Amino acid sequence: MNSVPESIVDFTGADNARLAGLCGPLDENLRQLEERLGLEIRRRATRFALHGANAAGGAAVLRRLFERSASGAVAPEDVHLAIQEAGMGGEPAGDDLAVQTVRGRILARGPNQQEYLRQIRSGDLTFGVGPAGTGKTYLAVACAVEALQRDQVRRIVLVRPAVEAGERLGFLPGDLSQKVDPYLRPMYDALYEMIGFDRVARLLERAVIEIAPLAFMRGRTLNEAFIILDEAQNTTVEQIKMFLTRIGFGSRAVVTGDITQTDLPAHRQSGLRHALEVLGGVPGIAVTRFTARDVVRHPLVQAIVEAYERAARGADREP
Repeated sequence: MNSVPESIVDFTGADNARLAGLCGPLDENLRQLEERLGLEIRRRATRFALHGANAAGGAAVLRRLFERSASGAVAPEDVHLAIQEAGMGGEPAGDDLAVQTVRGRILARGPNQQEYLRQIRSGDLTFGVGPAGTGKTYLAVACAVEALQRDQVRRIVLVRPAVEAGERLGFLPGDLSQKVDPYLRPMYDALYEMIGFDRVARLLERAVIEIAPLAFMRGRTLNEAFIILDEAQNTTVEQIKMFLTRIGFGSRAVVTGDITQTDLPAHRQSGLRHALEVLGGVPGIAVTRFTARDVVRHPLVQAIVEAYERAARGADREP
């Protein structure tokens, strides 16, 4: 009879407050580890005994979470991210793969995010393609903030096509900025988190951060700028070609999108899909393709993405 694999982790010397922060209220963090990794965890004082096929991996995750508990209580999302890092087989990013912003340091999690960060920093044009929740836009904004702080660029330009997600929102009152704000909200939220609301407002007033509806990009040449085109799957072939030819000297551009969630009319081809086909192999253009394994939101989001991917593969196989 085979014995169940066991791993022992002992945080000798840790105080009760830190151990409580590690385990979570009513040991909810330990319960999440048990459920996600198929483990049984028994704790006695500072000693944790992990039983199950994934005991060694669970022990590594537990040690990683203990390190995080030095700066405060471990939240359920911290547990999820630590599991994701372990599940993707990647070690936590080192200092060379961390983005430093005013509000703190942002780490690339997993091989795809790490490669994406490398490509953005070293190239002039990077495509980040994949499902929601994989950090495509968030990391792009973080790199833009970092480049601005280091005086590598003079401004940040945020671009997004104004296409409703299967709805008709009707007339939107206000000036250009107010009309486009709803479409750019994810990038605004990232900026507020990284450099603060007041500073973002000041940079917007000085046009150091600029919002540029895709339709208004025609005829411009953007020099010394960090340009992010978000939700690029909703561009037409003509629009994305126009955008890509706006890139000027000293500029970097990142194009993000999910080609499985196009909101264009049925008869229109996605510009993002077409660009990936046409530009494949062109020197100086990098592409990172994210999958459901890279999702860093709620675990349910990963399960949802995987379910849709299975359904799409099944549809492709049907005659």
